[in-house]
Amino acid sequence: MSDSDHSGRKAPVNLSGDEFRRAGHALVDQLADFYAGLPAQAVTPGESPREVRDALGRGPLPDTGMSAEALLAEIAPQMFAHSLHNGHPRFMGYITSSASPLGALADLLASAVNPNLGRWDVAPFATEIEAQTVRWLAELVGYPTDAAGLMVSGGNMANFLGFIAARRAQASWQVRSEGLYGEPRKLAAYVSAEAHTWVEKAADVSGLGTDAVRWVAVDGDQRMRMDDLQALLRSDRRAGLLPFLLVGTAGTTGTGAIDPLPEMARLARAENLWFHVDGAYGAPVAALPDAPSELGALAEADSLALDPHKWLYSPLEAACVLTRSPTALEDAFSFLPSYYKLDKREEAGKPGINYYNSGMQNSRGFRALKVWLGLRQVGRTGVVDMISDDMRLARRLHACVAEEPELEARTQALSITTFRYLPTDLAPQAREHQDYLNRLNQELLDDLQRSGEAFVSNAIVSGDYLLRACIVNFRTHEADVDAIPGIVVRFGRSVDQRLRKRLGLSPQQSAQAG
Repeated sequence: MSDSDHSGRKAPVNLSGDEFRRAGHALVDQLADFYAGLPAQAVTPGESPREVRDALGRGPLPDTGMSAEALLAEIAPQMFAHSLHNGHPRFMGYITSSASPLGALADLLASAVNPNLGRWDVAPFATEIEAQTVRWLAELVGYPTDAAGLMVSGGNMANFLGFIAARRAQASWQVRSEGLYGEPRKLAAYVSAEAHTWVEKAADVSGLGTDAVRWVAVDGDQRMRMDDLQALLRSDRRAGLLPFLLVGTAGTTGTGAIDPLPEMARLARAENLWFHVDGAYGAPVAALPDAPSELGALAEADSLALDPHKWLYSPLEAACVLTRSPTALEDAFSFLPSYYKLDKREEAGKPGINYYNSGMQNSRGFRALKVWLGLRQVGRTGVVDMISDDMRLARRLHACVAEEPELEARTQALSITTFRYLPTDLAPQAREHQDYLNRLNQELLDDLQRSGEAFVSNAIVSGDYLLRACIVNFRTHEADVDAIPGIVVRFGRSVDQRLRKRLGLSPQQSAQAG
């Protein structure tokens, strides 16, 4: 039906076909130029909050509107100028992929059609795409393809759903109706000391309290110590606690360490614990022919979290939770009030999926489309090649850092390399002067991040403040990696000189400042 067939109502939010076409074409042209020019831009403008607010303006809500075309023409350059660009080839800061251009177009398509993936009959085709995406992600990482799964916003939520599924499955009482009052013993969850803070959030909001999180010491490689885990389990059982969950990490946030997942899986079975793996970062590495052997145990997990927006090059938001039991998520989250219409259409005995039964959301956006299209665009081979390249570049960075006299190479795992600036006059006694070196590298990182030349983050390893480069970026090349040591040394020298002057230290005194 053409626009001329509609009469009577003038909705200012609507666009005619021609208006939409003009605005959309102009925006796509701007985005194409933005992608092409990324390497020549600063990674970030390094602005203060005040500067960004001044650029945005502080005016009141406007009484009258503007055309869509004018608004997009205004906001796009501002977005380009005042954003940190994780798609920049020298962005190596956080574990968020350089997002694929196809993913951006997929989000446009998903938003335009606007399906609500809460219920099958509201979004039948989109629901089936999500179901297929879940199966493909499971297949990619070696998880059972008959698993249940759900696309969610990010790693926190994916892990949270696994946590709640574990609580429901492991409770011997009606925990959903009785809460934690149905059992006098306190539930306990076991994670490595290097695990992500999502587990504290899950324990907090689920009513267990953060004391329910039992932190297990790590070894020199930042992996959970199995002997300490076993000792803590014995001690907690004697103290009257009720262990229910063991969490392994496939790629820690700080250093990319992988816990001893096979041993953890065996212990979980022996101790009747739900075994959950936080694979938000590292799980896709399981697709590689030379993947670390520990990742073979992903298939043994009762639940698994992974994030396509971390290392499958999808735009935010895109994460997934998988459960070995096909009913674990529904058992944990399903409610069936009268105003929920169940779709009962079946083909070959298999009804459509109503995803509101499997998680926290009823209204759900079409997150799966960008992941599904991305997997179809590159295939398994493309995924393996890109992840392998990222890991190779991270190893190259570690080697380049090791060759620089003023840098100390530390850890290297998956696509994460850690290191620090180490003035040559401090090198012989570096371990004795931790306070000064930590302060030096922290200020160095602040300056480096604001500079826009390159963007790395930090990790704390054995009490040392380290610089951390994480490469999950298909735009990063060898030249970008090779430039990092020189940039860091240049900033390091400047910060070291400034810090010594501020502290009133001579080179010899700074070597004693610890």
